[in-house]
Amino acid sequence: MSWFTAAADDELTIFERSRPGRRAFVAPELDVPELPLDELLPAPLRRIAPPRLPEVAEPEIVRHFNRLSKRNFDLDTGFYPLGSCTMKHNPRLHERLAALPGHARLHPLQDPARAQGALELMWRLQQALGEIAGLPHVSLQPAAGSHGELAGVLLTRAYHEDRGERRTKVLTPDSAHGTNPATVTMAGYEVVKVGTDERGNVDLEDLRAKADADVACLMLTNPSTLGLFEPAIEEIARIVHGVGATLYYDGANLNAIMGICRPGDMGFDIVHFNLHKSFTQPHGGGGPGAGPIAVSERIEPFLPRPQVVRREAGEGNGARRPYYDLDHARPKSIGRLRGFQGNYGVFVRAYAYIRSLGAEGLREVSEVAVLNANYLLARLRREGVLEYLQPAYERLCMHEFVLSGTAMRRELGLKTLDLAKRLLDHGVHPPTVYFPLIVDEALLIEPTETETRETLDRFAATVAEVLREAREDPEIARAAPYTTPVRRLDEAGAARRPVVRQPL
Repeated sequence: MSWFTAAADDELTIFERSRPGRRAFVAPELDVPELPLDELLPAPLRRIAPPRLPEVAEPEIVRHFNRLSKRNFDLDTGFYPLGSCTMKHNPRLHERLAALPGHARLHPLQDPARAQGALELMWRLQQALGEIAGLPHVSLQPAAGSHGELAGVLLTRAYHEDRGERRTKVLTPDSAHGTNPATVTMAGYEVVKVGTDERGNVDLEDLRAKADADVACLMLTNPSTLGLFEPAIEEIARIVHGVGATLYYDGANLNAIMGICRPGDMGFDIVHFNLHKSFTQPHGGGGPGAGPIAVSERIEPFLPRPQVVRREAGEGNGARRPYYDLDHARPKSIGRLRGFQGNYGVFVRAYAYIRSLGAEGLREVSEVAVLNANYLLARLRREGVLEYLQPAYERLCMHEFVLSGTAMRRELGLKTLDLAKRLLDHGVHPPTVYFPLIVDEALLIEPTETETRETLDRFAATVAEVLREAREDPEIARAAPYTTPVRRLDEAGAARRPVVRQPL
């Protein structure tokens, strides 16, 4: 077979490989009584036609998924400086722990009496997260960061309604993650944007003007999505609490401050964590993830039910030692957020990460994350990159920083997207592009703490090389990438006209 034929064969889809009657597995003859289908599944719930599935042999199935895995760029392949996503190394030891039979095979409906080890792990994870956040009460139910956001805003609604107040607005910074305004709308509130000042901080005068008795909450990330710490955070808390509103912490950027400062100490009432960011659970492709929430005393009565609790010996359960249980008796609760208590395997990995590092280790994580970001920014400056990709704000950053490609577009005719696509040909995943929205031609870069100095040096040199190439021939980057399985796709068209179901 020639290389051309082999390459063409590699492009065949799994449906094109399908042949009628071909099987990977044939079940043994039925040896249990056969029941009428109507007794097993009512007619309205059954398909009207068989599913259109490919019919292939087992080697073809294995090769199909193997080919797909090689077409994806992942953290095990190369540097992944995706800003605001904290794409750091996931220790393999934690994967082995999550795969232990006692964890991986535990049914979510198991009676608490037969799941004491799992419930104890969840309770101890709650305690650890509460300490990290500086807020004493934690629920593990939310399945993702955006789910944690929704939980936080629903908790805010329940808190105000319990006090007989009907508030209508939620404040969000103009630099906020897109999930913030989406969450606010889903919870039935009106989104009110708060501006950013010339230093990249929340505009305090704009906040004061918009904080009134109709405001239920301010959703804030600190450090912000600009990679900057809010120096006036205590004043922000006073303004928000002064009008009776709650202060919500978007935990997407927690990786910058763990063990150094705590959202609860800043004045936040509600915090969500991204276990798939700060605590090394692998993420991407829609999950699995986890977005636990931590809250203050005044928000605690409204936490989702059931809540994982520890009951001491002699508390009416006949136990001679502490007993872990699910507490359903929560009359003011916002209710259950999902079918079960959360993604348990994620909890195992996160708890293992916290225990393996300890308090000092978590602090070092954040210190090195901030150091790496500032080092990379300085290295890009040394390489001459900042002549074309200028910092959005000339300040020391936290764990990430934002560059603007306006000069690159003006002087080289290169858009941020062109640069991002060309980086793929150099074996580097592009940083986040065109976010935050308030920075023109934005490039949001987060190296994380798990990358070496040599990796950061290579990245800076690679960006500099792409810019040198663009000075000679910008068309090279404009047509990139060249080495990926597919070239440039019509991403906007795909978003506007998605094909989510294959026709029968």
